[in-house]
Amino acid sequence: MEIRSITFFCNPGFPVNKLLLQKAGIFMRHARAAYEKAGFVVQTVRLATPPFPLYLQPKNYLLGAQTIAFEAHGEGFDYFSIGPALAEFPSAYEAIPTILSETKGLFVSGLTTTSAGQLSQPAIRACAEIMVKAAVLEKDGFANLRFASLANVPAYAPFFPAAYSAEAQPAFALAIEAADLAVQAFSSATTLANARAILIYEIESNARKLEAVADQLQSIYKYDFKGLDFTLAPFPKENLSIGTAIQKIGLPVVGYQGTLAASAFITDTLDQAKFKRCGFNGLMLPVLEDYTLGQSAAQGTLAVSALLLFSAVCGTGLDVIPLPGDTSAEEIYPVLLDLSALALRLNKPLTARLLPMPGKKAGDETNFDFEYFTNTRVMLLNAKPLHGLLAGQELLTISPRQRE
Repeated sequence: MEIRSITFFCNPGFPVNKLLLQKAGIFMRHARAAYEKAGFVVQTVRLATPPFPLYLQPKNYLLGAQTIAFEAHGEGFDYFSIGPALAEFPSAYEAIPTILSETKGLFVSGLTTTSAGQLSQPAIRACAEIMVKAAVLEKDGFANLRFASLANVPAYAPFFPAAYSAEAQPAFALAIEAADLAVQAFSSATTLANARAILIYEIESNARKLEAVADQLQSIYKYDFKGLDFTLAPFPKENLSIGTAIQKIGLPVVGYQGTLAASAFITDTLDQAKFKRCGFNGLMLPVLEDYTLGQSAAQGTLAVSALLLFSAVCGTGLDVIPLPGDTSAEEIYPVLLDLSALALRLNKPLTARLLPMPGKKAGDETNFDFEYFTNTRVMLLNAKPLHGLLAGQELLTISPRQRE
Protein backbone atom coordinates (compact mmCIF):
# COMPACT_ATOMS: atom_id res chain seq x y z
CA MET A 1 0.00 0.00 0.00
CA GLU A 2 1.21 3.48 -0.90
CA ILE A 3 -0.11 7.01 -0.77
CA ARG A 4 -0.79 7.92 -4.38
CA SER A 5 -1.36 11.56 -3.47
CA ILE A 6 -1.48 13.99 -0.61
CA THR A 7 -3.92 16.45 -2.14
CA PHE A 8 -4.07 20.03 -0.90
CA PHE A 9 -7.25 22.01 -1.53
CA CYS A 10 -7.34 25.80 -1.65
CA ASN A 11 -8.58 28.78 -3.63
CA PRO A 12 -5.52 30.58 -5.07
CA GLY A 13 -7.64 33.29 -6.66
CA PHE A 14 -6.49 35.41 -9.57
CA PRO A 15 -4.13 37.20 -9.51
CA VAL A 16 -2.70 34.18 -7.72
CA ASN A 17 -2.19 34.45 -3.97
CA LYS A 18 1.51 33.53 -3.92
CA LEU A 19 1.74 33.65 -0.13
CA LEU A 20 -1.02 31.07 0.14
CA LEU A 21 0.78 28.76 -2.27
CA GLN A 22 4.06 29.26 -0.43
CA LYS A 23 2.36 28.19 2.81
CA ALA A 24 0.80 25.26 0.96
CA GLY A 25 4.24 24.20 -0.26
CA ILE A 26 5.65 24.33 3.26
CA PHE A 27 2.75 22.23 4.52
CA MET A 28 3.07 19.64 1.77
CA ARG A 29 6.82 19.21 2.25
CA HIS A 30 6.21 18.66 5.95
CA ALA A 31 3.31 16.27 5.22
CA ARG A 32 5.37 14.21 2.78
CA ALA A 33 8.23 13.93 5.27
CA ALA A 34 5.87 13.03 8.12
CA TYR A 35 4.23 10.21 6.19
CA GLU A 36 7.55 8.89 4.94
CA LYS A 37 8.85 8.90 8.51
CA ALA A 38 5.76 6.88 9.48
CA GLY A 39 6.78 4.27 6.91
CA PHE A 40 4.57 5.17 3.94
CA VAL A 41 5.66 5.78 0.36
CA VAL A 42 4.28 9.07 -0.95
CA GLN A 43 4.11 9.02 -4.74
CA THR A 44 2.98 12.60 -5.37
CA VAL A 45 1.74 15.81 -3.78
CA ARG A 46 -1.01 17.64 -5.62
CA LEU A 47 -2.96 20.90 -5.56
CA ALA A 48 -6.68 21.23 -6.31
CA THR A 49 -8.72 24.42 -6.58
CA PRO A 50 -12.45 25.19 -6.72
CA PRO A 51 -14.18 24.93 -10.13
CA PHE A 52 -12.20 27.36 -12.27
CA PRO A 53 -15.21 29.35 -13.58
CA LEU A 54 -15.89 30.44 -10.00
CA TYR A 55 -12.62 32.35 -9.59
CA LEU A 56 -11.42 33.00 -13.14
CA GLN A 57 -13.03 35.25 -15.72
CA PRO A 58 -13.46 33.71 -19.21
CA LYS A 59 -10.75 35.97 -20.60
CA ASN A 60 -8.36 34.61 -17.96
CA TYR A 61 -9.13 30.88 -18.16
CA LEU A 62 -5.89 29.99 -19.94
CA LEU A 63 -3.65 32.54 -18.23
CA GLY A 64 -5.03 31.60 -14.82
CA ALA A 65 -4.45 27.90 -15.43
CA GLN A 66 -0.90 28.52 -16.65
CA THR A 67 -0.10 30.80 -13.72
CA ILE A 68 -1.43 28.37 -11.12
CA ALA A 69 0.52 25.52 -12.67
CA PHE A 70 3.72 27.59 -12.75
CA GLU A 71 3.43 28.83 -9.18
CA ALA A 72 2.36 25.47 -7.74
CA HIS A 73 5.18 23.66 -9.53
CA GLY A 74 7.60 26.17 -8.03
CA GLU A 75 6.35 25.23 -4.57
CA GLY A 76 7.01 21.54 -5.15
CA PHE A 77 3.61 20.24 -6.24
CA ASP A 78 3.77 17.44 -8.81
CA TYR A 79 0.33 17.91 -10.37
CA PHE A 80 -2.43 20.50 -10.27
CA SER A 81 -6.19 20.48 -10.84
CA ILE A 82 -8.22 23.61 -11.55
CA GLY A 83 -11.46 21.74 -10.97
CA PRO A 84 -14.43 21.24 -13.27
CA ALA A 85 -16.26 23.37 -15.77
CA LEU A 86 -19.84 23.91 -14.64
CA ALA A 87 -23.09 23.69 -16.60
CA GLU A 88 -23.88 27.28 -15.62
CA PHE A 89 -20.77 28.49 -17.50
CA PRO A 90 -20.86 26.96 -21.02
CA SER A 91 -17.79 28.88 -22.19
CA ALA A 92 -15.69 27.05 -19.59
CA TYR A 93 -16.03 23.74 -21.48
CA GLU A 94 -14.99 25.42 -24.73
CA ALA A 95 -11.73 26.59 -23.11
CA ILE A 96 -10.60 23.16 -21.88
CA PRO A 97 -8.92 21.81 -25.06
CA THR A 98 -6.76 24.95 -25.22
CA ILE A 99 -5.95 24.69 -21.52
CA LEU A 100 -4.84 21.07 -21.99
CA SER A 101 -2.79 22.00 -25.03
CA GLU A 102 -0.99 24.89 -23.35
CA THR A 103 -0.17 23.35 -19.95
CA LYS A 104 1.79 20.41 -18.55
CA GLY A 105 0.92 18.50 -15.41
CA LEU A 106 -2.40 20.32 -15.12
CA PHE A 107 -5.69 18.43 -14.83
CA VAL A 108 -9.18 19.75 -15.51
CA SER A 109 -12.65 18.22 -15.64
CA GLY A 110 -16.23 18.94 -16.60
CA LEU A 111 -19.36 18.31 -14.56
CA THR A 112 -22.24 16.73 -16.47
CA THR A 113 -24.66 17.13 -13.57
CA THR A 114 -25.78 20.12 -11.52
CA SER A 115 -25.92 20.67 -7.77
CA ALA A 116 -29.72 20.43 -8.05
CA GLY A 117 -29.50 16.81 -9.20
CA GLN A 118 -30.04 17.51 -12.86
CA LEU A 119 -28.45 15.86 -15.83
CA SER A 120 -27.26 18.51 -18.30
CA GLN A 121 -27.47 17.38 -21.91
CA PRO A 122 -25.42 20.41 -23.13
CA ALA A 123 -22.68 19.73 -20.56
CA ILE A 124 -22.56 16.04 -21.48
CA ARG A 125 -22.23 16.93 -25.16
CA ALA A 126 -19.51 19.47 -24.34
CA CYS A 127 -17.49 16.85 -22.43
CA ALA A 128 -17.78 14.41 -25.34
CA GLU A 129 -16.53 17.08 -27.71
CA ILE A 130 -13.59 17.85 -25.39
CA MET A 131 -12.51 14.20 -25.45
CA VAL A 132 -12.49 14.17 -29.24
CA LYS A 133 -10.61 17.48 -29.51
CA ALA A 134 -8.09 16.51 -26.82
CA ALA A 135 -7.34 13.21 -28.57
CA VAL A 136 -5.21 14.92 -31.22
CA LEU A 137 -3.24 17.16 -28.85
CA GLU A 138 -0.66 14.55 -27.81
CA LYS A 139 0.56 11.19 -29.09
CA ASP A 140 -1.89 8.30 -28.64
CA GLY A 141 -4.58 10.61 -27.28
CA PHE A 142 -2.57 11.06 -24.09
CA ALA A 143 -3.95 14.54 -23.28
CA ASN A 144 -7.22 12.88 -22.26
CA LEU A 145 -5.38 11.43 -19.28
CA ARG A 146 -5.71 14.93 -17.80
CA PHE A 147 -9.44 15.34 -18.45
CA ALA A 148 -12.52 13.57 -17.08
CA SER A 149 -16.23 14.12 -17.13
CA LEU A 150 -17.68 14.07 -13.61
CA ALA A 151 -21.20 13.02 -12.67
CA ASN A 152 -22.48 13.73 -9.16
CA VAL A 153 -18.91 14.02 -7.84
CA PRO A 154 -18.64 16.17 -4.69
CA ALA A 155 -15.72 18.33 -3.64
CA TYR A 156 -12.66 16.97 -1.81
CA ALA A 157 -12.16 13.71 -3.68
CA PRO A 158 -8.35 13.49 -3.62
CA PHE A 159 -7.96 11.40 -6.79
CA PHE A 160 -7.25 13.30 -10.02
CA PRO A 161 -8.80 14.42 -12.34
CA ALA A 162 -11.87 14.50 -10.06
CA ALA A 163 -10.29 16.64 -7.31
CA TYR A 164 -11.66 20.10 -6.55
CA SER A 165 -12.40 22.17 -3.47
CA ALA A 166 -15.57 23.94 -2.37
CA GLU A 167 -14.47 26.38 0.30
CA ALA A 168 -11.92 29.13 0.69
CA GLN A 169 -10.44 27.48 3.79
CA PRO A 170 -7.46 25.24 2.86
CA ALA A 171 -7.81 21.52 3.48
CA PHE A 172 -6.09 18.24 2.61
CA ALA A 173 -6.93 14.61 1.95
CA LEU A 174 -5.17 11.40 0.96
CA ALA A 175 -5.67 9.19 -2.10
CA ILE A 176 -4.57 5.65 -1.31
CA GLU A 177 -3.22 3.05 -3.76
CA ALA A 178 -4.29 -0.14 -2.05
CA ALA A 179 -5.14 -2.86 -4.57
CA ASP A 180 -2.27 -4.92 -3.14
CA LEU A 181 -4.07 -5.12 0.22
CA ALA A 182 -6.93 -6.90 -1.51
CA VAL A 183 -4.56 -9.22 -3.41
CA GLN A 184 -2.81 -10.21 -0.19
CA ALA A 185 -6.04 -10.61 1.79
CA PHE A 186 -7.74 -12.74 -0.82
CA SER A 187 -4.65 -14.88 -1.48
CA SER A 188 -4.59 -16.18 2.09
CA ALA A 189 -8.34 -16.31 2.79
CA THR A 190 -10.18 -19.60 3.33
CA THR A 191 -13.73 -18.20 2.98
CA LEU A 192 -15.33 -15.01 1.69
CA ALA A 193 -16.05 -14.02 5.29
CA ASN A 194 -12.40 -14.56 6.12
CA ALA A 195 -11.33 -12.54 3.06
CA ARG A 196 -13.58 -9.70 4.18
CA ALA A 197 -12.26 -9.75 7.74
CA ILE A 198 -8.62 -9.71 6.61
CA LEU A 199 -9.15 -6.81 4.20
CA ILE A 200 -11.08 -4.77 6.78
CA TYR A 201 -8.32 -5.35 9.32
CA GLU A 202 -5.60 -4.25 6.88
CA ILE A 203 -7.51 -1.13 5.84
CA GLU A 204 -8.36 -0.09 9.38
CA SER A 205 -4.88 -0.70 10.77
CA ASN A 206 -3.30 1.38 7.99
CA ALA A 207 -6.00 4.02 8.29
CA ARG A 208 -5.26 4.53 11.98
CA LYS A 209 -1.61 5.26 11.19
CA LEU A 210 -2.52 7.59 8.32
CA GLU A 211 -5.07 9.47 10.42
CA ALA A 212 -2.65 9.85 13.33
CA VAL A 213 -0.21 11.74 11.09
CA ALA A 214 -3.05 13.76 9.58
CA ASP A 215 -4.29 14.77 13.01
CA GLN A 216 -0.83 16.04 13.93
CA LEU A 217 -0.61 18.06 10.71
CA GLN A 218 -4.08 19.45 11.24
CA SER A 219 -3.19 20.51 14.78
CA ILE A 220 -0.04 22.31 13.63
CA TYR A 221 -1.34 24.05 10.50
CA LYS A 222 -5.07 24.32 11.26
CA TYR A 223 -5.88 22.97 7.80
CA ASP A 224 -8.96 20.73 7.78
CA PHE A 225 -8.25 17.05 7.20
CA LYS A 226 -11.06 15.84 4.92
CA GLY A 227 -10.20 12.17 5.16
CA LEU A 228 -8.93 9.14 3.26
CA ASP A 229 -10.04 7.79 -0.09
CA PHE A 230 -9.31 4.08 0.22
CA THR A 231 -10.49 3.30 -3.29
CA LEU A 232 -8.59 0.16 -4.24
CA ALA A 233 -6.48 1.86 -6.88
CA PRO A 234 -4.06 -0.40 -8.75
CA PHE A 235 -0.61 -0.10 -10.32
CA PRO A 236 0.21 -1.86 -13.63
CA LYS A 237 1.83 -4.95 -12.08
CA GLU A 238 0.10 -8.27 -11.62
CA ASN A 239 0.50 -8.34 -7.83
CA LEU A 240 -0.75 -4.74 -7.55
CA SER A 241 -3.87 -5.31 -9.66
CA ILE A 242 -7.47 -5.14 -8.52
CA GLY A 243 -8.20 -7.52 -11.39
CA THR A 244 -5.84 -10.02 -9.80
CA ALA A 245 -7.59 -9.54 -6.46
CA ILE A 246 -10.96 -10.29 -8.06
CA GLN A 247 -9.59 -13.45 -9.65
CA LYS A 248 -8.12 -14.55 -6.32
CA ILE A 249 -11.61 -15.02 -4.90
CA GLY A 250 -12.60 -17.40 -7.68
CA LEU A 251 -13.28 -15.59 -10.94
CA PRO A 252 -11.51 -17.23 -13.92
CA VAL A 253 -11.20 -13.96 -15.86
CA VAL A 254 -12.34 -10.44 -15.04
CA GLY A 255 -15.28 -9.62 -17.28
CA TYR A 256 -16.96 -13.04 -17.10
CA GLN A 257 -20.26 -13.48 -15.28
CA GLY A 258 -19.59 -13.23 -11.57
CA THR A 259 -17.50 -10.07 -11.89
CA LEU A 260 -20.37 -7.91 -10.71
CA ALA A 261 -20.89 -10.04 -7.61
CA ALA A 262 -17.17 -9.93 -6.83
CA SER A 263 -17.16 -6.16 -7.31
CA ALA A 264 -20.15 -5.74 -5.01
CA PHE A 265 -18.48 -7.93 -2.38
CA ILE A 266 -15.31 -5.85 -2.41
CA THR A 267 -17.11 -2.51 -2.28
CA ASP A 268 -19.40 -3.70 0.50
CA THR A 269 -16.28 -4.76 2.41
CA LEU A 270 -14.84 -1.27 2.00
CA ASP A 271 -18.09 0.18 3.31
CA GLN A 272 -17.72 -1.84 6.51
CA ALA A 273 -14.22 -0.59 7.29
CA LYS A 274 -14.15 2.26 9.78
CA PHE A 275 -12.06 5.36 8.99
CA LYS A 276 -12.56 9.03 8.11
CA ARG A 277 -13.82 9.05 4.54
CA CYS A 278 -13.75 11.39 1.59
CA GLY A 279 -13.96 10.89 -2.16
CA PHE A 280 -15.02 7.61 -3.78
CA ASN A 281 -13.94 4.81 -1.42
CA GLY A 282 -14.96 2.21 -3.95
CA LEU A 283 -13.49 -0.16 -6.47
CA MET A 284 -11.43 1.40 -9.25
CA LEU A 285 -11.31 -0.49 -12.56
CA PRO A 286 -8.96 1.56 -14.77
CA VAL A 287 -8.12 -0.57 -17.80
CA LEU A 288 -4.80 1.07 -18.71
CA GLU A 289 -3.59 1.31 -15.10
CA ASP A 290 -4.24 -2.32 -14.14
CA TYR A 291 -2.20 -5.22 -15.53
CA THR A 292 -4.89 -7.88 -15.22
CA LEU A 293 -7.71 -5.66 -16.48
CA GLY A 294 -5.51 -4.77 -19.45
CA GLN A 295 -5.02 -8.46 -20.18
CA SER A 296 -8.76 -9.10 -20.02
CA ALA A 297 -9.46 -6.18 -22.34
CA ALA A 298 -6.82 -7.45 -24.79
CA GLN A 299 -8.45 -10.89 -24.79
CA GLY A 300 -11.86 -9.37 -25.46
CA THR A 301 -13.40 -10.58 -22.20
CA LEU A 302 -13.84 -7.10 -20.73
CA ALA A 303 -16.14 -4.67 -22.54
CA VAL A 304 -16.97 -1.00 -22.00
CA SER A 305 -20.62 -1.89 -21.39
CA ALA A 306 -19.57 -4.38 -18.71
CA LEU A 307 -17.41 -1.77 -16.97
CA LEU A 308 -20.41 0.56 -16.88
CA LEU A 309 -22.51 -2.25 -15.40
CA PHE A 310 -19.91 -2.90 -12.69
CA SER A 311 -19.99 0.81 -11.84
CA ALA A 312 -23.53 0.29 -10.57
CA VAL A 313 -22.21 -1.65 -7.57
CA CYS A 314 -18.73 -0.20 -7.12
CA GLY A 315 -16.19 2.07 -8.55
CA THR A 316 -15.39 5.38 -10.02
CA GLY A 317 -16.91 4.83 -13.45
CA LEU A 318 -15.14 4.39 -16.79
CA ASP A 319 -11.47 5.14 -16.30
CA VAL A 320 -8.58 5.30 -18.82
CA ILE A 321 -10.26 3.29 -21.53
CA PRO A 322 -8.51 3.22 -24.96
CA LEU A 323 -11.00 3.78 -27.80
CA PRO A 324 -10.73 3.81 -31.60
CA GLY A 325 -9.31 7.03 -32.96
CA ASP A 326 -12.32 7.71 -35.16
CA THR A 327 -14.75 7.65 -32.24
CA SER A 328 -16.97 10.71 -32.60
CA ALA A 329 -18.41 13.02 -29.97
CA GLU A 330 -21.86 11.78 -31.04
CA GLU A 331 -20.82 8.24 -30.09
CA ILE A 332 -19.26 9.26 -26.77
CA TYR A 333 -22.31 11.35 -25.80
CA PRO A 334 -24.64 8.37 -25.07
CA VAL A 335 -21.94 6.73 -22.93
CA LEU A 336 -21.63 9.85 -20.78
CA LEU A 337 -25.42 10.16 -20.74
CA ASP A 338 -25.72 6.63 -19.31
CA LEU A 339 -22.98 7.30 -16.77
CA SER A 340 -24.59 10.56 -15.61
CA ALA A 341 -28.03 8.99 -15.27
CA LEU A 342 -26.56 6.08 -13.31
CA ALA A 343 -24.73 8.44 -10.95
CA LEU A 344 -27.86 10.45 -10.19
CA ARG A 345 -30.23 7.51 -9.94
CA LEU A 346 -27.93 5.65 -7.53
CA ASN A 347 -26.78 8.87 -5.86
CA LYS A 348 -23.10 8.03 -6.25
CA PRO A 349 -20.08 9.75 -7.83
CA LEU A 350 -18.94 8.46 -11.22
CA THR A 351 -16.38 9.68 -13.72
CA ALA A 352 -15.39 8.95 -17.30
CA ARG A 353 -11.85 9.26 -18.66
CA LEU A 354 -11.90 8.00 -22.24
CA LEU A 355 -8.92 8.01 -24.61
CA PRO A 356 -9.69 7.97 -28.34
CA MET A 357 -6.38 7.02 -29.98
CA PRO A 358 -5.79 8.59 -33.42
CA GLY A 359 -4.89 6.06 -36.10
CA LYS A 360 -5.99 3.11 -33.97
CA LYS A 361 -9.02 0.90 -34.47
CA ALA A 362 -10.71 -1.60 -32.18
CA GLY A 363 -8.40 -4.55 -31.50
CA ASP A 364 -5.16 -2.71 -32.26
CA GLU A 365 -2.41 -2.97 -29.67
CA THR A 366 -1.57 0.08 -27.59
CA ASN A 367 2.06 1.10 -27.26
CA PHE A 368 2.24 3.52 -24.36
CA ASP A 369 5.68 4.18 -22.90
CA PHE A 370 4.44 5.33 -19.49
CA GLU A 371 5.22 3.65 -16.19
CA TYR A 372 1.68 4.09 -14.88
CA PHE A 373 0.08 2.36 -17.91
CA THR A 374 -0.03 -1.25 -18.98
CA ASN A 375 -0.51 -2.03 -22.66
CA THR A 376 -3.64 -3.69 -23.97
CA ARG A 377 -5.82 -3.49 -27.08
CA VAL A 378 -8.11 -0.68 -28.18
CA MET A 379 -11.63 -1.45 -26.95
CA LEU A 380 -14.74 -1.49 -29.09
CA LEU A 381 -17.36 1.13 -28.21
CA ASN A 382 -20.82 -0.17 -29.03
CA ALA A 383 -22.46 3.23 -29.32
CA LYS A 384 -24.30 5.08 -32.06
CA PRO A 385 -25.44 8.71 -32.23
CA LEU A 386 -28.74 9.42 -30.49
CA HIS A 387 -31.61 11.38 -31.97
CA GLY A 388 -34.85 13.00 -30.87
CA LEU A 389 -35.42 13.90 -27.23
CA LEU A 390 -32.34 12.04 -25.96
CA ALA A 391 -30.18 14.26 -28.15
CA GLY A 392 -31.74 17.48 -26.86
CA GLN A 393 -30.52 20.47 -24.90
CA GLU A 394 -32.42 19.98 -21.63
CA LEU A 395 -31.66 19.92 -17.94
CA LEU A 396 -33.28 16.70 -16.77
CA THR A 397 -33.92 15.89 -13.12
CA ILE A 398 -33.00 12.30 -12.23
CA SER A 399 -33.96 11.57 -8.62
CA PRO A 400 -32.41 8.82 -6.51
CA ARG A 401 -34.51 5.67 -6.33
CA GLN A 402 -37.07 5.85 -3.55
CA ARG A 403 -37.27 2.87 -1.22
CA GLU A 404 -40.44 1.78 0.55
